[in-house]
Amino acid sequence: MARMSAEARREEIVGIAFRHFAEGGFDGTSTETIARDAGVSQPYLFRLFKTKRGLYEACVDRCFERVEGVFAESVAGTNPVERFATMGHAYGEELLPDRHALLFQMRAYAVADPEIRAYVRSKFLGLRDHVAALAGVAPEETWGFFGDGMLFNVVSMLEVDWVYPE
Repeated sequence: MARMSAEARREEIVGIAFRHFAEGGFDGTSTETIARDAGVSQPYLFRLFKTKRGLYEACVDRCFERVEGVFAESVAGTNPVERFATMGHAYGEELLPDRHALLFQMRAYAVADPEIRAYVRSKFLGLRDHVAALAGVAPEETWGFFGDGMLFNVVSMLEVDWVYPE
């Protein structure tokens, strides 16, 4: 069997770490467990990511890249007036059902470490700007969109049967 490249192994480990961080958060997840589940040594894990925070930030990147990708793909060829609704629908269809993605996202917003929180904040503000550009509005005009999105996150996480008014 051919050896996996460091980049391929890195991507695989991010996927494994993502699930662990979603379930246990940053503080409740050990790199030893991630390394074991990935079938690598802990020193190799740190060769790829340098620190636990570096691994977590790679997971944060994956989370936000996925959301940005879903939004960008959803609005391709749409009328600008429909873009918030189109992005919201795509989020509900593609991301809300993925419990690990949602758990990770919610935990990332609430992370206690101030340096990681600053990193997550920068990613969130980048997402806000991305959404504003896709919708053709100023960033300040995205409040309602993100407010609805956060409510959808909470309703989904709590498995509340609450029908959105059309």
